[in-house]
Amino acid sequence: MIEVNELTKRYGGKTAVDHLSFTVQPGQVTGFLGPNGAGKTTTLRVLLGLDAPTAGTATVDGVAFGSRPRGLRHVGALLDAHQVHGGRSATAHLSALARSNGIPPRRVDEVLREVGLTEAASRRIGGFSLGMKQRLGIATALLGDPPVLVFDEPVNGMDPEGVLWARRLFRRLAAEGRTVFLSSHLMSEMENTADQLVVIGRGRLITAESVRDFAARGTRLGVLVGTPRAAELTAVLTAAGATVRPDGPAGAGRLAVAGLPADRIGALALENRIPLNQLTTRTASLEEAFMELTADSVEYLAGQPR
Repeated sequence: MIEVNELTKRYGGKTAVDHLSFTVQPGQVTGFLGPNGAGKTTTLRVLLGLDAPTAGTATVDGVAFGSRPRGLRHVGALLDAHQVHGGRSATAHLSALARSNGIPPRRVDEVLREVGLTEAASRRIGGFSLGMKQRLGIATALLGDPPVLVFDEPVNGMDPEGVLWARRLFRRLAAEGRTVFLSSHLMSEMENTADQLVVIGRGRLITAESVRDFAARGTRLGVLVGTPRAAELTAVLTAAGATVRPDGPAGAGRLAVAGLPADRIGALALENRIPLNQLTTRTASLEEAFMELTADSVEYLAGQPR
């Protein structure tokens, strides 16, 4: 289990993480979300003992990672796939880590096979694509067969097959009872991979909850309706207690309806002889909920295109 308690990290006059607290439980994939500059990478660096906290703690099973000998047996991590010696082979890189962490040499071949790099094992890492380096980073995290795994943007540079493979891997690791903490900017991956979310902004916790509950925070839930008689249908639905607003350009005949289910809307339209050309229940969107909830926490906001 990962526990972050009142964690604060300052760099000079800048506060990157500000009294941050959350828990990551075993047996599930927990996603770590936040806008650029939110403090995600800083939090992970403190957790892995790469930076010292200004105040508070970040521990794994109650112990600071830096105090553990042979740390790869306890926590496996991928923070930056480029931080490897380009002149070494994949086998040499993993073998050196195995020796320094007291890991049996057989694990090198096992993890290379698991991530699909057996045929590239003797090649120099400097010639690897980004996707291959990501796979090597995942192999490094798996090397000590640890109970806790931390991944920062692990599928960047992977092709669709690689993304699907990684998604299945993370879910399998969680099903084995491990703690899997996954940071990513890809909302589609969080929707398809994570069970729980920790969302931060400007170094502070915004929320920690299930993916389903977080997605349901989006305000654009409801039913999309298309009709050539939008004004008439709006009056009927409003009288029935719904909230109706235009969806799309004026005159398009598209309405966003909240407060009534699709079958009731269809029945009211039929009763009033109003034709419909669309009747779609809008499902919760993780991306919309994220954009709405973190709107006040975006540090680097681009201007509108001209």
